[in-house]
Amino acid sequence: MKQKTQVDLLHGPIMKSLIIFMIPILISNIFQQLYNAVDTAIVGNFLGENSLAAIGACAAVFEMLVQFCNSLGNGFSIVCGRAFGSGDEERIKKAVATSILIGAVTCVVLTMACIVGLKPLLQLIHTPAEIIEESHTYIHIIGLGLIVMFAYNLASCMLRAIGNSVMPLVFLIISSLLNIFLDVLFITTFHMGVAGAAIATVLAQGVSVVLCIVYILKYSQILVPEARHFKIERELFQDVGGQGYAMALMGSIVSVGSIILQSGINSLGTEIIAGHVAARKLYMFCNMPFMSMSVAVSAFISQNKGANQGDRILKAMKDAYIYDFVVAAIVSAFLFTCAPSMVKLISGSTNPTIIRNGSKMLYIVGPFYAILGVLIQTRFALQGIGSKLIPMISSVIELVGKILFVYIFIPMFGYDAVCWCEPLIWVAMTAQLLYAFNTNSYVKQIRAEQKAAAAA
Repeated sequence: MKQKTQVDLLHGPIMKSLIIFMIPILISNIFQQLYNAVDTAIVGNFLGENSLAAIGACAAVFEMLVQFCNSLGNGFSIVCGRAFGSGDEERIKKAVATSILIGAVTCVVLTMACIVGLKPLLQLIHTPAEIIEESHTYIHIIGLGLIVMFAYNLASCMLRAIGNSVMPLVFLIISSLLNIFLDVLFITTFHMGVAGAAIATVLAQGVSVVLCIVYILKYSQILVPEARHFKIERELFQDVGGQGYAMALMGSIVSVGSIILQSGINSLGTEIIAGHVAARKLYMFCNMPFMSMSVAVSAFISQNKGANQGDRILKAMKDAYIYDFVVAAIVSAFLFTCAPSMVKLISGSTNPTIIRNGSKMLYIVGPFYAILGVLIQTRFALQGIGSKLIPMISSVIELVGKILFVYIFIPMFGYDAVCWCEPLIWVAMTAQLLYAFNTNSYVKQIRAEQKAAAAA
């Protein structure tokens, strides 16, 4: 039976359904970004610019871990969403069980890799010697808590797959407020430094995991597998694993590109690192409306493909693109107006060089948000209809572009090249994804059916 917190994505007005489903995701993403942004603000204000730069120097690594867990959970949930759209409750439970098995093994392996590999990775990306120990302390603790991060994302993604985007938000708000309290407690009272910020993040997210699981057990029994559902079925294992790893690999490729770009930033000095990390936090917040809509689009398309409602899929894409351009105009206006004051607030610094560098990046990125929105919606739409390879090609384009910028353009043009790197790459990626979507066999089939229906 559908809970009041579930949104019906299979019937009714499309834009209204997308917006209603997306709003809790947007708020959830904002609070999830607060985990790291609060760390950054408190560290910058209480521990100083070097500690701020230490967290900034490993920011791309942190984003990689978050992106991997998010992408893996989203990939698993696509299979669950299709089963929900087709009304196959048995397949839903089997998909959840398979996701748990694959995810648990993946997290164990990745945690071991974090234990041995994070310090060499920070050295590889040219983290300055005066901050590398603090950087490693922070990201090492985050890596040890990877299973907690994945568990929350899996639980929340499965709830969203069946149309419930509200309850993950409720649990995340609670844990985010706890995170702020623990940050202040560990840093200002217990004087635990950046380690306190990392421990607060892991502990607070653990609370959201417990709350999600308790809710699912009580109110969303459709997502609770029994022992028999954990029996591996080859076809489902390949479907769940293929979709999950395809999205996780795509996210990882993007993150590797960000880490490579971070190495170029780290070579430019502490003031630029501090300014960029503050700007990056604001950039990530402004990115949230587009990422949130993409999760809604993915859930919408997964369910409607399962229900064989192709018309609704194409209409949803048109509505999502309209949303992207409207929101991009608002975000761009906000950045042009408020960038310096926001960089100053986030960094806790009055250093004019730090504020100027952070603001420059935001001024350049602002007008390109519409392109980024179309890019993200199209990528998630392709994943929602089952395309695994094509979205990864776009990630490879991004990776190659960032490598070129780090080794050619940043040495030539300095921080200006850092600021222009991602917007220019977005243009190339968007062109590739739009072509891929419009030539996809499933999309072409929908359009052929629409044309035949119109002719009849």
